[in-house]
Order: sequence, then structure tokens, then C-alpha cells
Amino acid sequence: MTNSAPSHLLPVFARVDLGFERGEGAWLISTTGERYLDFTSGVAVNALGHCHPHLVAALQEQATKLWHMSNLFRSPDGDKLAARLCEQSFADLVFFCNSGAEAMECAIKVARRYHAAKGHPERYRLVTFEGAFHGRTLGTLAATGSAKYLEGFGPPLDGFDQVPHGDLEAVKKAVGPETAAILIEPVQGEGGVRSAPHAFYKALRQLCDDNGLLLIFDEVQTGMGRTGDLFAYKRLGVTPDIMSLAKALGGGFPIGACLATSEAASGMTPGSHGSTFGGNPLAIASANAVLDVMLKPGFFDHVQKVSLLLKQKLASVVDRYPSVLAEVRGEGLLIGVKAVVPSGDLVGALRDQKLLTVGAGDNVVRFLAPLIVSESEIEQSVQSLERACIALSGDSLKKAAG
Repeated sequence: MTNSAPSHLLPVFARVDLGFERGEGAWLISTTGERYLDFTSGVAVNALGHCHPHLVAALQEQATKLWHMSNLFRSPDGDKLAARLCEQSFADLVFFCNSGAEAMECAIKVARRYHAAKGHPERYRLVTFEGAFHGRTLGTLAATGSAKYLEGFGPPLDGFDQVPHGDLEAVKKAVGPETAAILIEPVQGEGGVRSAPHAFYKALRQLCDDNGLLLIFDEVQTGMGRTGDLFAYKRLGVTPDIMSLAKALGGGFPIGACLATSEAASGMTPGSHGSTFGGNPLAIASANAVLDVMLKPGFFDHVQKVSLLLKQKLASVVDRYPSVLAEVRGEGLLIGVKAVVPSGDLVGALRDQKLLTVGAGDNVVRFLAPLIVSESEIEQSVQSLERACIALSGDSLKKAAG
């Protein structure tokens, strides 16, 4: 926690003693005036960087018109956003909420309700995967299944069967008469930027079809362009029945969404779910503005180009500093560098070089550049990594000598 002043915030974050007062594109400016290249992007949220002019204008305009009116009434702009998301995806219906965890809670409820409405309320269990991260609510913590997140919060919510990531035989064994759905991230972000072969996801789709199950993709982190297309499932060639979105959907303004086919959502009737703030006009305006930018011709061409450049340059640094770095992994601009040294040490060394990154599982550091990052900023980030490796190599030598 910061020691610069007493804090009345609940101490659930190990905060770095570093504060920011404004942002410009891929950069954050600290309260002391220092510029940091932001490859954290608010943990994959600020996909269009900081203070993108189109997002700023959209939010300013909406702020003068309407902030909130509740879901008791129609939302023309919300209808527009839902239609656009459905047009760009497999979905027929959308539910808006405020976060990724809420989007996942909705997805779980949709899957369970589907079977209940078909006369099979006993089918409520979901198959999930080791290394996953689905949120911080009691339900999504149970889906995540990690002991470190569950400790101290009582018995986990029943209904989740966790299996090793990428193990198809284990999935088949876990499927039974109470199984409702299979839940997976196209790429595990928090879990260490891990993915399975495309054939595994295709096999999950077939398994769902053969057993009357629903396939849920958690695209909270991978969605909205992070992997080089609007949604990661398109790159897999596998279509889910339900998908959760959040993070980059609002470009920094809190909004989540649960997308589903009309069949998968057939059990959701008036009163079966709801949200006071979901679909807030300010959030809707922000998300529509994000889509305006992302759907322009050439946007994803740029993402794919700079992501390839970054991976190539990172791999070159890995080759030169094998005592510090092990490998590069990931898709699009969801890139992980597996470290040899403790990942926290690498994050700290990069911050000393004015590059902001974020750790993940499996001793990985995530490089989550904004999707509008330039080639010159890519080059600066790689130079920062090289300087960090030099510093860490020196530290290792000192420790060995000591």
C-alpha cells in the first residue's frame, strides 16, 4: 500500500506507491510529472488508450443529456448497442451489466435456466478449467476454483467441476447427467496467457452438441479486439452459445455484457435476472463509441501488425537474456512473457524503466498494450525490457557472488 498518506480504502490491493493524474494515448503521467508507457491498459480495459477523442466526445455529449433512467423503460441507445454486438457476433440477445464478474454470473444463470426451462433442473453443473479466472463474486470464484481466491469465504458454491486445461479426456469424464455447460476462456489471461490447440475448442463444441450442453466462452479479457479480432472465438473457428464481455467494451467506462443465442437464452423471462445500473446511458455511449472506432476499416489490421512486431521483438530479447526470460506466448496484444526470475521482480524492473506491465499466473508478465499503440512505442517498450533484463542480470550476478 502507498505510505504517502493514510488511506481509508479497504486494503485488498497491494498498491504500488505511484499515482497518476492524466493519460494520453498509450501514456500515463504521474502526479510527479513522469511519463510511463502503459502496457497494463487498466488490465486490458483501455483498449483505445487514454482520453481517446471520440470516446471523450461521446461521453461528454451523453453527460449533458441523460445519466440514468433504470431498466423499467426502453433504452434506444442500448438497443442500438445490443443490435451492433449481435450483428458482429453469433448472438441474438444481450444483457448489459457493470463488470466482467456480473457478465459471468449472468452467463452461468442463463445456462442453468436453459435446462430448467427444458424440464431438467438437475442439470446445473458447469465444467471449468484449472488456471481459469472468472471473477470475484462467490459464484465466479467457485467457477475459478483457485484455493488462494476461495480461502476464508466459506464453502464454495456448488455446481462446478474443474479439470486440467486442455485435457479432453478429463472433460469427457466430468460430463454427467447433471452437467449443463462447459465454461472456458479462449486464452487464459490471469492464468498465465495460456491457450490450448484450436482442435481442443472444436472438440468441446462437438462434446456440447453431442450431449445437449451449452458452450460458454469467457471473453471478458480476450474480447473487443485484444487477440486481433473483435472476438477471440472467431480466430478459433468455434462458436459458443453464450459469451461474456467487459473490460475493453467501454474503453475504460465500466460496462459488461452477456451475449447468447435465442435458444440458449430461452429460459430467461421477465424477473429472472436484472441490474439497477446495467445499460447505464453513459456506459452505453462509451461502448458505442468504442465500436465506432474498432469497426473502422483497417483497425484490426493495425492490431495484428503491431502484435506480430511486438512478439518478434520480445522473442529476440528472450533469446539474449535466457537467465531472465523463458518464452513469449499469447495472441494479438494479449502477450505474456514467462520469466525465469520472479515475475514480480520483472514487473518492478520494467516499472523502473517507465514501462507498466502486469503479472499473471505461471510466473508470467503480461504486455497489454493499448490496441492503438504505435510501432515506435512498441520499440520503446522492447528497449525498456532490455534495460530491465540488464539490471536483473546484474542483480543475479551479485546474488551469486554473495
